[in-house]
Amino acid sequence: MSGGEAPLVSVGWLCVRDGRLLVVRTRGCAVHYLPGGKPEAGESLAQALRREVAEELGMAIVASSIADAFVVHDRAHGLPGRQLQMHCYRADAIGEPRPGREIAEVAWAGARERDRCAPAVQQVIGRLFGL
Repeated sequence: MSGGEAPLVSVGWLCVRDGRLLVVRTRGCAVHYLPGGKPEAGESLAQALRREVAEELGMAIVASSIADAFVVHDRAHGLPGRQLQMHCYRADAIGEPRPGREIAEVAWAGARERDRCAPAVQQVIGRLFGL
């Protein structure tokens, strides 16, 4: 891969309850990620967030509640040499999270679970919880 390759752009949903962040683990993977993923061609970041959360967790993001939080720049987990640009959003949602599609597990992570998360999610936990 060339060093000039564009970063992988993704979206991540910041759902915090009782001081813990909602994370997911995909089948065949040992680390946790934020719910979200890559936008499809012609899709806005907000549209990607709504689609990914619906597919992964069976929840409906309330479109009017979507708010930019921050962007994380880190290495893309599992893609050596590739950088990640993850646009993180806060949003209200309808329903309770349950695994769907490629999701094997839904969990809640705080400082103690930080090491079980992908590098970008470790950064998110640090920002959200002042670590």
